[in-house]
Amino acid sequence: MGSPLFVFVASHFVPSFNLANAALFADLSDVPAGLFWLVGLILALAVFCELLGLRYIANNRVGVVEKLWAPKGSVQEGRMMALNGEAGFQAELLRGGVHVGFWRWQYRIHKLPLVMVPQGKIGYVYARDGVPLAPVQTLGQVVDCNNFQDARAFLVGPAAAADPEQEPALGQRGRQRSILREGVYAVNLALFYVITEDMVYRLEVGGQHEFKTLVSWQRQLAEEFGFDPVVIGGSIETPDPLNPDRRVLVDSMGIVTVHDGPSLSTGEIIAPAVGSERNDKDHHNNYQDPEAFLRAGGRRGRQYATLIDGTYFINRWFATVESIPKTIVPIGYVGVIVSYYGRTGNDLSGQTFRHGERVSEGERGVQEKPLGPGKYAFNTYAGNIILVPTTNFVLHWVTGRTESHRYDESLKSIDLVTRDAYEPMLPLSVVVHIDYQKAPSVIQRFGDVKKLITQTLDPMLSAYFRDVAHKRTMLDLLQERDSIQHEAQDELSRKFHNFDIECVDVLIGKPDTAEAGGKIENLLEQLRLRQLSLEQMETYGKQVVAAEKLKALKEAQATAEMQTTLTNSLIQVRIVENEAEAQLARARKEAEQVVVRAEAESRRKILAGRGEGARLLQEGLSEASVLLRKIQSFTDPRLYALSVVAQNLAASTQPLVPERVFMAPGSGGSADGGAAVGTGLMGMLMSLLVAEKSGFDLASSPNGSGLQDFTDAIAKQAMENIQAAMATGGVDGVPSIEPAPSVDPIRSNGLVVETT
Repeated sequence: MGSPLFVFVASHFVPSFNLANAALFADLSDVPAGLFWLVGLILALAVFCELLGLRYIANNRVGVVEKLWAPKGSVQEGRMMALNGEAGFQAELLRGGVHVGFWRWQYRIHKLPLVMVPQGKIGYVYARDGVPLAPVQTLGQVVDCNNFQDARAFLVGPAAAADPEQEPALGQRGRQRSILREGVYAVNLALFYVITEDMVYRLEVGGQHEFKTLVSWQRQLAEEFGFDPVVIGGSIETPDPLNPDRRVLVDSMGIVTVHDGPSLSTGEIIAPAVGSERNDKDHHNNYQDPEAFLRAGGRRGRQYATLIDGTYFINRWFATVESIPKTIVPIGYVGVIVSYYGRTGNDLSGQTFRHGERVSEGERGVQEKPLGPGKYAFNTYAGNIILVPTTNFVLHWVTGRTESHRYDESLKSIDLVTRDAYEPMLPLSVVVHIDYQKAPSVIQRFGDVKKLITQTLDPMLSAYFRDVAHKRTMLDLLQERDSIQHEAQDELSRKFHNFDIECVDVLIGKPDTAEAGGKIENLLEQLRLRQLSLEQMETYGKQVVAAEKLKALKEAQATAEMQTTLTNSLIQVRIVENEAEAQLARARKEAEQVVVRAEAESRRKILAGRGEGARLLQEGLSEASVLLRKIQSFTDPRLYALSVVAQNLAASTQPLVPERVFMAPGSGGSADGGAAVGTGLMGMLMSLLVAEKSGFDLASSPNGSGLQDFTDAIAKQAMENIQAAMATGGVDGVPSIEPAPSVDPIRSNGLVVETT
């Protein structure tokens, strides 16, 4: 190593070499010559690599190429990235491996790490080059550039090469609408800055001011949890709608505010819902696709459509999300919707209702259909839900007392002045009911339930009961409480009906004064004394009754002591009574037997008499029939009569020729004695007597047809009566025979026969 060649090389390439420090190099004389040849080979290889422009990039990094000079000159005005071989930052990256042709005198390679977005996080991109933003834009439009890994496609458009006639979608400089989801990305950091939760990926060419801006954006996003996806559905603590002093946990919902796109029209406060249907070609999937949202006509500002339970990867530069509790309508209430959003609707309340408009769903105003009990993802920026109780609720006009609903917290007892100048305070409770279908009209008329109570019911009830007190004395208020309640309920029900509410009941408390020992207490004391006197009178009456009861008790006790004797005597009495009843029953039976025998004997005699009468009647009829036949055989009844007379005279014991004959001169004065005898007065009498007895009618001619008809009629009637009596029986089983009907006298040939 101490050769002249080494000294020559050392003196020419080492400026500080001289003979004085030659001794230092002399120590290298012991190094083998092969090592120097190896070093020389390495140096020659390095020189060769430089001549080839050889560059190496690690696999976990990328190389941003900066071209220092180029025959084509610098990039165009307004551009930062070189797309056509100009000097400047090149669009293409160098990935891991060995690359040639990048000479150090022409290219500078910036080796930067790959962009890594952690699992479940979001990365935000800022583009340093591209088309300027339009006046209505705050973020650059989404371009298909492989998640910002294709810088050339971002700048010139992905469709430029495929269809030159179609205007490509060009990337815009500034903050981007598109985000990076979890993963590793090879991004050209000369064109894009990427902000993640724990790092800002950039090429340090913008200075500290630019870096501070990026850090401030990172801080703002971190404060808004912008690097995390939006999670909706967690519990949020909120005041209880029925008891504001108590806090409850309620499921959350999301209110979205979009910061990009066209502004709202004049008069609008909420952007309408667009692209919310899944089948819509511009469905933006709950604001996760900003371009689809804007294509569908989305506007910047607070959105009407809300986010419900789920996880959403939303660009917080494009839209921020506010978590609010869902609206709960408790059981026993309905929610009346007062909408601040929607088209101008038609009034459904009618021409006579002049308290505002009631509209249909989706229209601005008080909506006609209320919400029933349940949980609703209602946008409270687009409207308000006013709870209206539909169950009966009590309002207390009692100082210092209120219900949990607190509608009556400002109500006090009603001060009255009675007709007799008492000044009591009247505690009052009223049970009220609101029909759920009429709840919108109540809200339309009053605004809310509390205003209904304080502005209408309170003055109305106070005035009514003051009028009642003016017409009654204090004693009337105390004693006629029930009737006053019924009158008040009827009157208030009529008045409440005009306000679409119902008065269920009115409950009046005890009137009292504010200070103790007032006039009312004196009146009540007098009433107490009066009532005490009445109670004492009733007590005395009860004592009298008690004394009588005591007397009866003592009598009962004495009776109990003599119970054995009394029992024996009662038994004897019962025995005697039973024996007497037995004798009486026996006598009654004997009397009944006698009566039965007498009735039987009477019936027997009646039957025998009737039978005998029937026999005699039959015999008489038979004899009459025979006699009639005899008379008919003589042709002339007078002949039969002479024969009967002759028979009777023959059987007579009197002499036919009188022993003495009395003669009297005739009326004619005849001197003939024989003639005188026949025509004298005695003879005349005898002739008349004989004629009367014999039935001769000297003036009639003999004819027996009438007598024959009479006889047949009598016989026929008798037979019919006998048969009817035998068939039907008479009274009490004894057959009765009706008497023959009376027949007028029949005159036949001078013979008169009377029949009964």
